[in-house]
Order: sequence, then structure tokens, then C-alpha cells
Amino acid sequence: MADQIVLTLPEEISARARRIAETTSRPVEQVLIEHLQTLAAPQAELPPDERAELDALAHLSNDALWTIAREQMPDEVQARAHELMDRNARGQLSPSEIDELDILVQRADRLMLRKAEAASLLAQRGQSFRQEDFTTRDE
Repeated sequence: MADQIVLTLPEEISARARRIAETTSRPVEQVLIEHLQTLAAPQAELPPDERAELDALAHLSNDALWTIAREQMPDEVQARAHELMDRNARGQLSPSEIDELDILVQRADRLMLRKAEAASLLAQRGQSFRQEDFTTRDE
């Protein structure tokens, strides 16, 4: 059994929901319910600089969000990270290399967070995509 809640939405949100519903041939209520179902449980707070960076993405154009969603770590950075991870698994890292690996992991985590936020915003704006859409065009 479903609870009934009456909710007054700002015009911008209701217009966006109507556009998504029209584009996807679904009822507005279904669009809103599906979006609400994506809400995650509260997570640990991000550092203020990371939170500000993610919040700023909401002000970007779809083209800019697509650029972020397709962003990849440079090949040489990925290669170095894999090398360090392999050596770490064998217990062969110096203290400075452990620090370097930690920095590379943090950099990759931050990139993935930006990509996920960009994808979430694109979905909220009614953009549809597949996994393949999140790679650069030259791959």
C-alpha cells in the first residue's frame, strides 16, 4: 500500500519532470517516484572543497557535463597507478611510493565522483545514455 503525500513543486522542477515524462512516454508521477527512489542514504560528509566542486556542476551546460562524464585519467597516470598497485600487492613500495599511490587513488576517486555527479545531473535533465557514452570519443 502506498502513502499519499501532497507536494507542491517549484515550476522549474514540475516543468522538467513533465519534459522528461513526455520524452520518455511515462506519467509524471512515475518519473518523480523513480527519481526519488534514487536517493541514497545519507553518506559521510565530503570535504568542503569537494562538496563545492560537485555543487558547481549543477550550473554547467549539458555539453560541459558530457565532457566531465567522459573524462579519463591520462594513460601515463593510469599506467603508473597500475605499476604501483602491482608492486604494492607484492609489498615492494617505498614510503614515498606509498604516498604517491595514495595521491593517485584519491585523484581517481575524485574523478569518479565528478563523473558520477555529471551523469546524475544529465539524467535529471532528461538525457539518456549508455555505459559506452562515458568514454572519450577517441577510444
